[in-house]
Amino acid sequence: MIRDIILTQKKELEQKLSEKYVPRQASLKECASDLIQVIIGPRRAGKSFFGMHQLAKNKLFGFVNFDDERLVRLQNFDEILDAVNAVYQNPTLLLLDEIQNLPDWELIVNRLQRQGFQLIITGSNSNLLSSELATHLTGRHLPVHLFTFSFREFLSSFGNDFTGTEKKEKLNDFLIHGGYPEPCMKTLDYKEYLKVLFDSILFKDIVKRYQIRQAAALENLATWLISNLTSEYSFNSLSKQVQISSVHTIKKYLGYLEESYIFFSLPGFSFKVSEQLKSNRKIYCFDNGFYKAKAFYFSEDWGKLLENMVASELLRRGLSDGTRLFYWKGRDGNEVDFVIQQGGKITQLIQVCWDLSHVKTMEREIRALLKASKELNCTNLLLITLDAESTDNYTWFGVKCEIVIVPAWKWLLENQQELNIPK
Repeated sequence: MIRDIILTQKKELEQKLSEKYVPRQASLKECASDLIQVIIGPRRAGKSFFGMHQLAKNKLFGFVNFDDERLVRLQNFDEILDAVNAVYQNPTLLLLDEIQNLPDWELIVNRLQRQGFQLIITGSNSNLLSSELATHLTGRHLPVHLFTFSFREFLSSFGNDFTGTEKKEKLNDFLIHGGYPEPCMKTLDYKEYLKVLFDSILFKDIVKRYQIRQAAALENLATWLISNLTSEYSFNSLSKQVQISSVHTIKKYLGYLEESYIFFSLPGFSFKVSEQLKSNRKIYCFDNGFYKAKAFYFSEDWGKLLENMVASELLRRGLSDGTRLFYWKGRDGNEVDFVIQQGGKITQLIQVCWDLSHVKTMEREIRALLKASKELNCTNLLLITLDAESTDNYTWFGVKCEIVIVPAWKWLLENQQELNIPK
């Protein structure tokens, strides 16, 4: 039976490799064979597809997908390994997909590495890196983060010959539907696909894995969060909103949702760590498509969608260089959407606004940037909007600074250095 499962998976792998592939901005590293490469990111973001194409260039490898519950239930991993050796003629390189589903996977991976296998593993749970790998494989693994399509990859799925106007139009599609590869590549119904995926992550990856008894409470929390993207929250306020009396339970459930790559949170910035820890946080989603699929809303909130997309892109860029992200809120209520910190220094302030055509809106956004600039001692200021573009000089309480205003599609595609995005 096990050999039949591995054979079936091999045929699925071969079928996948024959399908259209959009090259990803990430890449596997050429590294020593004793280092485990870990492809980590949201479920259905294309991690195994990415790994297959990276390896298929010039290497023979064995493949096992642990999303098959029949393999997960086996208590003897050596039976699986024997079947892989038989089907793939004793490979020394293994691609192990969705490894977190396998009980005691970290011990098995450790053993395989000691036995001389070169390993590439994928997982849809950030705890894979933060806990198990850090404990059992310290210094012996390399993380490769792979999210859903970036806007550049989204465009590539349609072809590369787009005018600026067409890119702007495609940005609207990207803001609403997000970047999950499968519905994009196969022209599936985005809303239905993402609704099923969202529920699958909730009930398979969280409820079942952590044996949660109050599944309805978790679902209510997830629905409230997706309906209130970009909003501030505290654990106490969430407790009242979704009627879960235990703040400890709220923290635990939110942690599961973030580990499963549905949501992430940003703290408010303060030079005092204690104040950062006490500040309200703002909630964001890894992919805009979930908002359309699962949120309660009455009309498209383009400002919210744009801010969430920028937050996700900043997170994608920051994971490679240790950038930390915050938001800033002054005592007078002025807000700046994103504070970028590198090595203990504030390197950029970013404001997001959908429409700057109204004078009062423009004044409000500029004023917030200037106030934050003075308080945080940062003059690298960026304002991302739908289609306005300019570079303007300002003097605020004797401090001269320049504010770059750039259209969102251009910020997503052009050279980061040209747009003053810290590398």
